[in-house]
Amino acid sequence: MTPVHFAFSSAFILGLTGLAFHRTHLLSALLCLEGMMLSLFIALSLWTLQLDSTSFSASPMLLLAFSACEASAGLGLLVATARTHGSDRLQTLNLLQC
Repeated sequence: MTPVHFAFSSAFILGLTGLAFHRTHLLSALLCLEGMMLSLFIALSLWTLQLDSTSFSASPMLLLAFSACEASAGLGLLVATARTHGSDRLQTLNLLQC
């Protein structure tokens, strides 16, 4: 495994462990998801550069578009829960009350 591959895989794993273990605020969960998507985007774009193939050149842009949609939906949920519950803490959310 090259150092570049190790760096991006460790960045993805760190984002995943942050998402799994540090679940106090919704904002921190969203930031971990964005870090994971950023590492996937950079790894996918480097992979397409290494292959020198034009058929995979649209894949990083498609992933970036999906991550932008995910970020906007997450920000909308963050604003909605902060307005209705008064906080973005995940412990105050209860799906049975909605």
